[in-house]
Amino acid sequence: MKAITDISPSTKVCAVIGNPVAHSMSPAIHNRAFAELGLDFVYVAFRVEDIGAAVAGMRAFENFRGLSVTIPHKVSIIPHLDEVAEVDRQIGSVNTVVNEGGRLKGFGTDGPGAQQALRDAGVEVAGKSVTILGSGGAARAIAFTLAAAKPAAIAILGIIEPEMRALTGDLVAKAGAPATWALLDAKTLAARLAESQVLVHCTPVGMHPKTTESAVPAALLHHDLAVMDIVYNPLQTQLLADAAARGLKTISGVEMFVNQAVLQFELWTGRRAPRAAMREVVLEHLGAAARSR
Repeated sequence: MKAITDISPSTKVCAVIGNPVAHSMSPAIHNRAFAELGLDFVYVAFRVEDIGAAVAGMRAFENFRGLSVTIPHKVSIIPHLDEVAEVDRQIGSVNTVVNEGGRLKGFGTDGPGAQQALRDAGVEVAGKSVTILGSGGAARAIAFTLAAAKPAAIAILGIIEPEMRALTGDLVAKAGAPATWALLDAKTLAARLAESQVLVHCTPVGMHPKTTESAVPAALLHHDLAVMDIVYNPLQTQLLADAAARGLKTISGVEMFVNQAVLQFELWTGRRAPRAAMREVVLEHLGAAARSR
């Protein structure tokens, strides 16, 4: 991170806003990236309750370049922005804001971050049958992004019926996606996975501290299935461990997390992000957290 003596009236400011934000790794990730490229930027964290006042404050400062937006403001910030990318309007949330000469533009990087993680692992979605477990904000962003890749089918499985109905309806109406939904139970999961080539897990199951849990019985993980888990703490969830033991292609949530940060960095700076350094910071923090438990 920049020393206070290195910060000047010309330093560009970026920040993460949310409530809470004390746990965020974003300041460490982005300050390391700025330092790697010798950019006159600094990144800080702000706990924000009044999103309208926070956005007004951003507008008031010429050097305020960008925001990362986290819970609970990803949806409520949209009316305060000047422009939102069309796909993100369809999704209904953003996690990134760029200040372009006083005009605030909103973007979502979670979906593209997940898509890039799949591509980096050699997993193509086009023409494939995709199952997404969960229907919350991350699942919604990923589903809309993958829909643009023209999968053969997208199945949403979860436990919140109104949320799944809304997501599936929007995918069909707004993205023209071949989407369906069903309540998640053992029978439905088994039938759906038997027909799937890509599984994206978007629920908290398996997250620390309940690291031995998995939403998917290992017996359902067949050899034609690629498995992505967006949970990144622990680094290898029980779901990914089970999939790896069966020789399946696996994609860790760390890759999505790093990719979304990379996209944010590039939107703010116009420079290619130092991906390796950013990933190193994430792994260092997760490793330190694991050692402290």
